[in-house]
Formats: sequence, structure tokens, C-alpha cells
Amino acid sequence: MEWKRGPVIGRGSTAAVSLATTASGDLFAVKSAELSSSTSLRNEQALISQLCSPFVVKCFGSKIARERDDFVFNVFLEYVSGGTLSDLIRSNGGSLDEITIRFYADQIASGLNYLHRVGIVHCDVKGENLLIAGDGALKIADFGCAKHAAGGVGGFAGTPAYMSPEAARGEEQGFPVDVWAMGCTIVEMATGANPWPGMKDPAAALYRVGYSGDSPAIPRWLSGEARDFVEKCLVRDPEERWTAAELLGHPFLAEASNGVRKSMKRSPTSVMDQCFWDELEVSDCASDLTESPSTSDSPPAGRIGCLIGDGLNFDFAREEGWITVRDNGMGSEGVVELNYELINGGGEVEGGLIEVEESLFHSNWDEISSSNIDVSSLEYILGDSDAHDDSVPISVALERTVMKDFCDSNQLFNTSNVNSKDYGEY
Repeated sequence: MEWKRGPVIGRGSTAAVSLATTASGDLFAVKSAELSSSTSLRNEQALISQLCSPFVVKCFGSKIARERDDFVFNVFLEYVSGGTLSDLIRSNGGSLDEITIRFYADQIASGLNYLHRVGIVHCDVKGENLLIAGDGALKIADFGCAKHAAGGVGGFAGTPAYMSPEAARGEEQGFPVDVWAMGCTIVEMATGANPWPGMKDPAAALYRVGYSGDSPAIPRWLSGEARDFVEKCLVRDPEERWTAAELLGHPFLAEASNGVRKSMKRSPTSVMDQCFWDELEVSDCASDLTESPSTSDSPPAGRIGCLIGDGLNFDFAREEGWITVRDNGMGSEGVVELNYELINGGGEVEGGLIEVEESLFHSNWDEISSSNIDVSSLEYILGDSDAHDDSVPISVALERTVMKDFCDSNQLFNTSNVNSKDYGEY
């Protein structure tokens, strides 16, 4: 079996996505992680390999290979050439018209309806995780946060600006979290910004989402049907929020449904070299999805992304200003609990390993990598941890990781404590 790895087209905390070609010249995407830290990717591959929908990126198989003196776990995926939905919004001047919004909302709802019917919660629906094919077809991608609903979808996962109130509070994440995120994504399509553009502090935004009773503002220029559709997505009570199946019957999607769903009823057969794909291994990793917390690659706090406040003057109005957070099923051991008083200072954090995605510092997605900081050797200026009110917990990542070295020397952290990785997550 021969294939050639091309340029990296996406990076994150645990895996990198590269463009690749078969010996016959067919394009595909390969998502790779070092074998020693590939639990998350293997779990993702085990899940996505079971899916078959025109609204979901296809997985062709996986293979372990030796590259640059390291063993690498590779997942072979359908290459979707049109970029992300967020890319489309930016290239269109910062927003989409209602006809286009309806076209993509119908496909998002169709994809979520499929996932929910087979028992999968995506947990990270947003424009950056929705890929657009050359013919305009939309495909849901990046299942790094996805979980089986039957196993109990607890923990804390997703992108803060797109989290539902129950997710922001650290409660169970069931199918309704994806519907809320779809509503937020429609706001993104209509405005070109994340649904909470006025919030400059991620932890303050999470508190507002979880406890204030507020919902994202819906653009007034949308039609009554469109606004009602988004309102049905953004009902704060998950029990009252419409399901993806119900939304497919909403009048807003009536015009889109006939053309889109009929034309995409069947997923096209891959034109790639079938002999090539027949040689790939389909990993039997299903057991990884239910492994105990003690078997995870990451230390308890290692899967919680640092949510850095406005001290870095980052533009949180843009979607890429919000990082994806997941706990890999660590349960309560993998959660750092803060309360609202900590948003304005308070407390020390000891022990564990906190992962910082450099998307906080770079706007170019290709530049994103990750670093691990041993927090046992660093002090955080968060004030008095004993003074906070435990009645309002926020199971979130650290709201403002301002270290003493940063205040003393105008540096964010001491690089001697950083262990850089080559691979990031798509």
C-alpha cells in the first residue's frame, strides 16, 4: 500500500490533519497522532468508522506506521475541498443571506438527526467543524468531543461560545447540546461572529451562558420564520428545546428540504482506488470508548484547556478565539471547579498538567500547536480560593491563567516548563 503525505491543513492539541494522495493520485485527508498519545484519536476513529451519512465526513480506515522514528496512528478520511463553513462566511464578507443560511441549516439539522438516531452526540458543532464540498454539500467533521449517548454523556466538552447552558454548568450533555450549538452556528452565519461577541472573558461568558438566563441575540433582519427556528434551537431548558427531527419539519426549512435532502439521499461512492482502501486496517477500538479514567493518556487536568481572559487583548468576537475543551471522560477527577468570584480573581491551582492550545495566540489555524505546563511548578494569581461561594460552581477550565512570571517579567510562562508536541488536533 502506497500513499504520500502532503501539507498539514489543520492542527490542534492531540492530532494533525494532512492532505495526502494515493499512488494513483487520489486526494484524501489523514489525521495523525503519535501512537503513545493516540487514545483520543483511536476513540474518534472507532466512532466515526461506524457512521454512514452524506452529511458526515467518511472514514476509510486506519493504519499504524513508523514515521520519523516514532509510531504514528493514522486515520484516513474523506477530503472535503471547499473548506469550513466559517471560511465561507469570511469569504462572503462576514455573513450569509437567508437563502444560504436555510440551505446549510437544513443540512446541519439532517446530519444531527442522523447522529442522534444512531445515538451519537457530537458535542462541538460550530462553523469550523462543518466542511463544505465543492458542490455545496455540508459535512459534519471533527468527532474528537463526540460521545455515545447511551453511555451517559457527562463531563465538559466543546467550544465555550457554542456551549448550551447545561453544558456550561457541567451537567449532562445529551442530544439537546447539539441543537443549541446549531442555533449558535446560524447566528454565526448571519453575523460572522460567535454568538456572544460582547464577552471579552471566556469564563465570564460561560457563567453568563450557564446562569444568567440570557440567550444569544438573534439578528433582526432575519425573517420571522428564521427567527422562530433559531429561537427553538436556543431554548435554555434542554427538555423544552426542539429536537433535530422536529426542526426538520419547521416551516423555515420547508423550501430547502425538497431539494437538499432528495439530492443527498444517498452518499456517492468513492472514486478512489478500492484496492488501496481494502488494504487499510479498521481498528477494533470500541473498547476504548468505555475504558476507565485510569487508562487515559492524559493526567486528570490535562484535557482542560486554559481559558485566557482579556489580558492578552485577543479578539473574542471571532470564533477562532474560542478553544475546544474536553475531559476525555475523566469525570469529576478531570474537572477544575471554579465559582463566579474567581472570574475576578481568587485561588491557587496545584498539581496536574494543564494543556494550553496556542490558538489563543495565533489566528492562523496552520500554526496551532500545543504545550503542556506543569502547574505544580507555577503559581497562579487567582486570589483566595477559600473565599468563594460553592453554591455556584462552574466546572470549567481556568478562567484567567495569569502566572506570576507573566506579571514579573511580562512573559506568559517560563519556557523551561513547556513540553512541546509535534501533533495537534484537527
